[in-house]
Formats: sequence, C-alpha cells, structure tokens
Amino acid sequence: MILNYKVPHYLMLCLESVSKAIKNMKAEIIVIDNNSEDESLALTHHHFPEVKTIANKENTGFSKANNLAVKQAKGEYLCILNPDTVVAEDCFEKLLKLYKSKKNLGAIGTQLIDGKGYFLPESKRNIPNPKVAFQKLIGQDKDYYNNNLQTHENGKTDVLVGAFMFLKRQDYLTVKGFDEDFFMYGEDIDLSYKLLKNKRDNYYAGNIKTIHFKGESTVKNKQYYDRFFGAMLIFYKKHYNNKLLEYSLKFALGFLKLTASKKKKNQTTETYHEAIVITDQQNNFKGLEKKFNKVYFYTEREISTINLSTLRKKYIIFDMSTMRYMEVIEKIVNWRDIPAKIRIRPEGINFCVGSDSKDEQGEMLSLDL
Repeated sequence: MILNYKVPHYLMLCLESVSKAIKNMKAEIIVIDNNSEDESLALTHHHFPEVKTIANKENTGFSKANNLAVKQAKGEYLCILNPDTVVAEDCFEKLLKLYKSKKNLGAIGTQLIDGKGYFLPESKRNIPNPKVAFQKLIGQDKDYYNNNLQTHENGKTDVLVGAFMFLKRQDYLTVKGFDEDFFMYGEDIDLSYKLLKNKRDNYYAGNIKTIHFKGESTVKNKQYYDRFFGAMLIFYKKHYNNKLLEYSLKFALGFLKLTASKKKKNQTTETYHEAIVITDQQNNFKGLEKKFNKVYFYTEREISTINLSTLRKKYIIFDMSTMRYMEVIEKIVNWRDIPAKIRIRPEGINFCVGSDSKDEQGEMLSLDL
C-alpha cells in the first residue's frame, strides 16, 4: 500500500522498485491518492496499469487513507510504504523469511537511508514516554532513538516509522489499524505501541536497506509543527493522560512556530555541469547533452573501473533498465561522502529523480530532448 500526495515522479520510482520486488510473488500493489490534483494517477495508470488505485476526493490524512486501502487489500501480509521510498528486489522475500523465523512478531521495519545514503535514525525508536518526550523537546533525542541496536543489526525495537511497516493484515485489524484521530505524524508510534500492548514484538531489520528520500514529504514549517506536536498531544492524552506534559508540548509548539519562519532553508545551490550515466542504453539519455557540458557513459560492468575522484561535482545517474535496485542502494551508501548528485531513472520512464539531503526537496530531471 502506497499513500501518495503530490509526488508523482517519486511515486513512479517507488512503483517500479516494488513491481520488481514482487515479480516472483503473489502480491498486489494499491496506491491511494489523497487528492493530489496532479499527474500522479495518470502516470500510474499509464506506466503501471496493473496497480489498483484509490482516488480520494480530499486529503483525508495518513491514517484514514491507509485504513481504507487495508479494507480492499486481499493479502495475508501488508506493507505500508511512502511514495518516496525505493526497495531492493529481494526486500519482501527477506522480510517473509524473517517473519516466519520469529514468534510473536508485530511489525517489521528496515534500515532507512536518505537519498545520499545516510542512515535515518527514526528507523528504530523507543516509546516516547514523558521523560523521553521532554528530552526531545529540549533537543536531547538520544533516548528517543533506539541506540541499543547497531545500524546493521537485526533486533527488537519499540517503534517503527510509517514510511515502511511490514506486518500481518490480521494483526493490523486486531489493533484496529491506524487511529484516525491522527492526520499525519504520530500514527506510526500509536500503531507500534498498540502492537506491543497486544503482546507482539516490533522488529528492526538492519540487514535490509530501503531508500527514503524524506525531504519530499517533510518541510519544517508552521504547519509541520502543528501536525507533529498535535499528534504527540493525541498520543499522550490517549496513553498517558499527563497534564504537565500536555502543557509542555503546547509551550514548545508555540515557541517552534514562532521561530520557524525565522529559520533559513539550507538548500544546496551549487550547480554541477557534468554527468556520469551508468547504462547499457545510451540512446535513452540523448537529452542530457543539452543539459550538461559533458556526459560520460559507463556500462554496469565498467563501474568497478571508475576512479572515485572523477565522481566529484557531477551528477551520477543510474539507469534501472540496466541495473538492479539492490546494487544501486549499495552504491549510494558506498559513495555517500562523495560530493555528487545521485539520480535514478526508472525503467522505461523519461526522467530521473533524487535528493541530496533528508531536509531538502528533491529534484526531477527530465531526459526529454
């Protein structure tokens, strides 16, 4: 299940990666569009006609939209995905094998990385009890994240992130799914907590990597703080009923909203004039000649011959008609400290997308002449 809102190009990349990951499985893909009023559904119908779509006439929020999709889902297992995620071809096979090897599992999450290959700590979190919540309010978030597990380890964790949650449909229904009082943010904490209370263990699979561009769906403005702290208020009223914490949250919300408009965006403005394309089909990239001063082509087999110093200050474009997602994900992680802009072209689609920071809006680069 993929809930989309105004990210049509990232949705195409996500759908292509998921389609390849379920190629040898009996599975369905459901896209719920929360009234994006853009080309999201048109692109989906054109490039992925087999995908089931639900077109909401308004933005119903994260919880309601996913609950609606679950009602129409037919599988034994569910995977809740953000549209700005990319999965490896063996992702779901590994998850099913892991699920069947453990007892009393609730939801499983994977190691999430941003578009540059850096680990996203929200992949594994602790229950934000009042003490942890207060620490996070004052900028001390080490107890908010589960630091007992190493990034590449597998193990139990209290809270997973809604960008990627894999679980049995029956467990989702038993705890009544996402609480629809949450519009956006907090619903993943609440669902994780309900699974724990139902004697299920949530699990972090650090050996499975998933890209979550993230900046596409999170801009820290006044609306963000309203929704995030509003969600925290709902959670604490529901599970803790702590008035002191409630007042502290409201005070923090007021302060952060006041300072939000004063914060400057840290957008990358540097322009790169050369591109390196990994492909066996150079004809798909003729349009790049008008966008860059110089374009270099390498086949997949030639990647190992690339001098890493030549990647600096360039666009690196991976062509998914040539490569596998699992290989691209590993390359992004291995090359994360190289100052370059990494973009991915979905197979058969004439654009590529990517993001240079978890805090920045990403980029769609058209390949048209």
